[in-house]
Amino acid sequence: MTKTDATTHPEDTSAPALEVHGVRKTFEAEIAPVRALRGVDLTISRGTFVALMGPSGCGKSTLLNLIAGLEEADEGTIQVAGESMTGGTEDDHALIRRRHIGIVFQFFNLLEGMTVLENVALPAIIAGRSRKAAETRARDLLDLLGIADKASVMPGVLSGGQRQRLAISRALANEPTLLLADEPTGALDSAGGSEVIELLNRLHAAGQTIILVTHDADVAAAADTVLAMRDGRIVADSDAAMGPVGPATTIGSL
Repeated sequence: MTKTDATTHPEDTSAPALEVHGVRKTFEAEIAPVRALRGVDLTISRGTFVALMGPSGCGKSTLLNLIAGLEEADEGTIQVAGESMTGGTEDDHALIRRRHIGIVFQFFNLLEGMTVLENVALPAIIAGRSRKAAETRARDLLDLLGIADKASVMPGVLSGGQRQRLAISRALANEPTLLLADEPTGALDSAGGSEVIELLNRLHAAGQTIILVTHDADVAAAADTVLAMRDGRIVADSDAAMGPVGPATTIGSL
């Protein structure tokens, strides 16, 4: 079945989950401009699980923000499921996020004044689903992620691992083409981190496309492919020989 939102916008299921070409991003700073991304090329097929590794400041979180349309690239193009995340207005980017992107942050970003169920249902309601349909989807996700018994409580009573499960449930509310996870285990203890990685593996096995940003090699090992970033560029992957991977990196079978 073709996925649609409230605007009945059909998804191009033949397009890769993500295409990034020649993307550059520079931030102005007091002393000198910071060249966060210096020409990134990347294609990710649907159903793949990619980990993006690198030290702080290498550009990996900036790349995720550009993919999500939270920031604008200075140069280059980004397409998510065939739709452009470069150019256009903030409203255009928000619509694409609703259709195609779920985001999981390190520090959860939950709505503390809403119940667990309401946190998960809200994105679907904003996207145009009826409250009943949104809450049904939310209950299914909470059950899938093992926190259905917490539906009526506030997020503040949950453990760290449960809060991240809730954040992942919310990110999946609109059945995203692409799940972006930015250091999802960074604020968790080892047990909570293991819970989250096991959950991401289950989602991937069910067909979810995932990009995971991490600086932890043990966390990255859960992915199909590990890409390394340094100085604003993708420099290697887990199967590559020493040296750059070339002008473009393609992950998965198109």
